[in-house]
Amino acid sequence: MSAENAGGTMRAVVARGYGGTEVLETVTVPLPEPGPGQIRIRVEAATVNPVDLATRSGALVEGGLMAARSCTGLGWDVAGVVDRPGAGVTAFAPGEPVIGLRDLLDVSLGTYAEYVVLDAAAVAPTPPGVSPVAAATLPLNGLTAAQSLDALDLAPGDTLLVTGAAGAVGGFAVELAVRRGLRVVAQVGARDREFVRGLGAGRTVGRDASALAAEVRRVIPGGVDAVLDTAGLGIRALAAVRTRGAYVTAAVGTAPPPLRGIRTHEQWISADGVALAGLAALGLTLRVADVLPLEGAARAHERLAEGGLRGRLVLAPSTH
Repeated sequence: MSAENAGGTMRAVVARGYGGTEVLETVTVPLPEPGPGQIRIRVEAATVNPVDLATRSGALVEGGLMAARSCTGLGWDVAGVVDRPGAGVTAFAPGEPVIGLRDLLDVSLGTYAEYVVLDAAAVAPTPPGVSPVAAATLPLNGLTAAQSLDALDLAPGDTLLVTGAAGAVGGFAVELAVRRGLRVVAQVGARDREFVRGLGAGRTVGRDASALAAEVRRVIPGGVDAVLDTAGLGIRALAAVRTRGAYVTAAVGTAPPPLRGIRTHEQWISADGVALAGLAALGLTLRVADVLPLEGAARAHERLAEGGLRGRLVLAPSTH
């Protein structure tokens, strides 16, 4: 479907109220119009992330992160083509393949749609030779990993523990950390040990959180210089860090107190098209678990909640 033959409307998936997957509804709404400095993108792929489940359930409203509304948009990641640039946008032309990130929570439409409007500053060219489905898995999780590593501010040769290293954020964190010259210890289950070693992790430790600190300190005496806690283990991950080290969590609300002089930080994602373009040029490992049509959003939410996926579920509006 194109803007020319869409009759001024598009399909989108929204949450009517909050609760289980029964609140998800496919609706027909007017095409969004790009304002100055914005781009309308024809969506070819939109990734399903845990934050979408938290939005749909009402957890973000309960946590004070967004206001309650009768209709809430879902979806942060997008890959597609530029449909219409807004006034003043010269960096992107109609028909250009792009990826982008929506970082506003309190909106009526997200990327679970046939079209989405984003600020041009949140958009980057699609990696050459990468399918829209694969490319859509990069923005949210890749930027989260990169911005978390920026917050840790480590030097080449420093040791870093990545918890949940086989996850979407964790996998990117391992790859990016290795590229920055860090020595990575990956917390991972036996099933995924070889995978994270292939990403560059020099050492691995098991998933038993109660034994994490002791296991890490056996391989890194005195503890690691820092931890990027994608699994939200909190104090159990902090115990693996040396005195006056650093801790960053990508699981908001799980940061422990700064015991032993350890610098602690909760990383809140922000859209950054320039940084996203840099990530897209690195050839990072992009993992897709499955592709579903837009109307399959409820099933995608159910499958993500069940766990055990390797890679992300992606919605493709053109898939019927």
